Amino acid sequence: MKTAVAKKEIESALANRFGAVFERREKQPGEIVPTGVPEIDAVLNGFPRGAITEIHGAASSGRTSLLLSALAFATGQEETCALIDCSDTFDPTSGAKARVDFDRLLWVRCNSNLERAFKATDLLLHGGGFGLVALNLADVPSRNARRIISSWWFRFRRSLENTPTALIVITPVPCIRSCATLVLELMNESIVWPSTVSLVLDNHDARVTMRRGSHLSLVEDSTRQRGSYSFALTHARLLERIRVQVNRERPIAWTVGSAKFESVR
Repeated sequence: MKTAVAKKEIESALANRFGAVFERREKQPGEIVPTGVPEIDAVLNGFPRGAITEIHGAASSGRTSLLLSALAFATGQEETCALIDCSDTFDPTSGAKARVDFDRLLWVRCNSNLERAFKATDLLLHGGGFGLVALNLADVPSRNARRIISSWWFRFRRSLENTPTALIVITPVPCIRSCATLVLELMNESIVWPSTVSLVLDNHDARVTMRRGSHLSLVEDSTRQRGSYSFALTHARLLERIRVQVNRERPIAWTVGSAKFESVR
């Protein structure tokens, strides 16, 4: 009884701030949430709604960059978003530089409590009404991430079906397995970039190639020349390489094409 009362109180508080956020609407076929990075959207179209997208990779591989870009784009389109911050690592200053609209963002801080993070995510997904929900587990130790029971992911997948909500989960290692419709692996490739780098490069070509059947790789087409570059001040590092795994059992629309990276002066 106490749990039911607490849930109603939380929903009431959120409704007072975000309006009719818990009013459900059906997802239209093929709906996506753009990543906010045109070169990536040209290849992936965006994050699928009504499904889970997993983004994993090592520190400084671009995980936070991509997350902030997606949140900035979604809130800029007047969508209500939620960020469940398991380890309290979200930096509002970086979010502001990325142009995230905080009036449309619910930030849930979990003080490194993994169970609290999953319960908060479960509550928000069942409540409905959010365009984008992000569960940030990037700083959870890899061994703990691998031990997350699969029933959570199945529960989230069922909650998302036929809804307009896209769930993005940031992890240090892949752990969602078949419950993820889209998996992005972000990698740094033995190139040290300046501390402040644009998401795009000057006269920098890339190609998209198929590898091992279900993977796409976005890789450099030519060796980068070392030298000084004039980079625009942005919220994160260059997404230098992206490997995309598509779950064939739960397909989404995707295409293979080429992308050209140009600098923002």
